[in-house]
Amino acid sequence: EAIKVKMLIQGEDSAPTGIRIELSSESDLFFHYHHTLDESGFLAVQEQQKLMVDFPEYPNVLMRMMNSCIKEPHSHLAVFVMQHNAEERAARLDFIQNMEYKFVELMSCHFEHTPDEAVQQHISYRYNAMKSRLSLVQTRLQEVNNLVRLKNPSLLLQLQKAPA
Repeated sequence: EAIKVKMLIQGEDSAPTGIRIELSSESDLFFHYHHTLDESGFLAVQEQQKLMVDFPEYPNVLMRMMNSCIKEPHSHLAVFVMQHNAEERAARLDFIQNMEYKFVELMSCHFEHTPDEAVQQHISYRYNAMKSRLSLVQTRLQEVNNLVRLKNPSLLLQLQKAPA
């Protein structure tokens, strides 16, 4: 299933103070996870996973890894593992490289399920955005219909009969 990824960087691109990655799905409106990390949190991740990059390069590394998973799915994988229990709904995004003879885990990002109120706001925003887009398209279609009605009424009649 295709997952929509949104990356938000706090601060300057060259010197970020924080990063947030949001994962959502078009087919499941309630699927919404986020990964939030600042420099101090990154230091713990860097030590735990033995990462060779510093925090300012972290967003670019994540973007490169995600793009590699899209462009080279045979050699780069992104595996999203969800863990649901009574206390939390957490997940992990593992970046894995297929080295032909071995799978190598490059990096892992911890995700948390977005709180229900924020998910509802996200769904409302998407609904309202789609509703306004539909309104714009309907207005444009009506303008085109009016123009065709003036310039070529017989063509409009043929267009209106076509779907039936």
